[in-house]
Amino acid sequence: MPIQDEADILDTNLSVEIAGVGFRNPVIGASGCFGYGLEFSELIDLNRLGGFCTKGLSARPLAGHPPARIVETHGGMLNAIGLQNVGARAFIEEKLPLIRRYDTRVIANVFGYSEEDYMETIRILNDGEGISLYELNISCPNVKEGGIVIGNSAAAAARLTESARRLSERPLIVKLSPNVTNIAEIAKAIVAAGADALSLINTIVGMAIDVNTFKPRLSYGTGGLSGPAIHPIAVRMVYEVAQVVSAPLIGIGGIASAMDALEFIIAGATAVQIGTANYYDPLVTMKVIDGLSDYCKKRGISRIGELTGATFN
Repeated sequence: MPIQDEADILDTNLSVEIAGVGFRNPVIGASGCFGYGLEFSELIDLNRLGGFCTKGLSARPLAGHPPARIVETHGGMLNAIGLQNVGARAFIEEKLPLIRRYDTRVIANVFGYSEEDYMETIRILNDGEGISLYELNISCPNVKEGGIVIGNSAAAAARLTESARRLSERPLIVKLSPNVTNIAEIAKAIVAAGADALSLINTIVGMAIDVNTFKPRLSYGTGGLSGPAIHPIAVRMVYEVAQVVSAPLIGIGGIASAMDALEFIIAGATAVQIGTANYYDPLVTMKVIDGLSDYCKKRGISRIGELTGATFN
């Protein structure tokens, strides 16, 4: 019997740590595309997943925008769901008891239209047993500041982060908007204000027009572009942010394979989130986990954390 190559028998450790919280692997379902996790429970083994981010949660339920809310595009999709959700209290009472049956990390995505909105939601979620971390969605317009998108202003984002960090009883991830001039400067301000980790990127603002009706194809007009089309942009932004902050980064944007995920990790991400690909391949998270394991075994890498930021070495 031939002797196996050492790389073939190596048991790769895929576990990672974000803000003191351990994940069995770096693959996380992204907010907005993974529902409340339960929707995938009959499609994949949630216990194998590193974790998932919930739909954006607000203090009170939201119905979202009217149809059409999703449009397929070249290399991705546009969405303008309008942050439809059951509300933070209903999430705790109706969803969390079911989610706690599974052994995976739960990240509650939080949004609001003013600092008070965010704080009220966090205050409610602090009572939620089984939530591991919060992810602050700062890509919402602040109605009290004339509609400015919080994530587009380093000062506004830092103020919100500081307030959320004081109130939060769990580690705080802040999700960065790509619709900015200098994402690295905003990242530095947010980390200095107390963020425990950063996730990036959120969707890129785009539009699709029906050439027969001369009207936008989304009822809201514009929407968030996601999917493979934004992947190179997202990798570049993770790379830029990794050079100026030491906080853990979670890469998001067009991941459909282990190779896509590895680009983010090598650029500086500790973990990744998979969003749009779940729509056309509900098994994609499992495939990426297996692919990361195979990649590491073939190259004799004992711990996937060795690859984080490897492009700088």
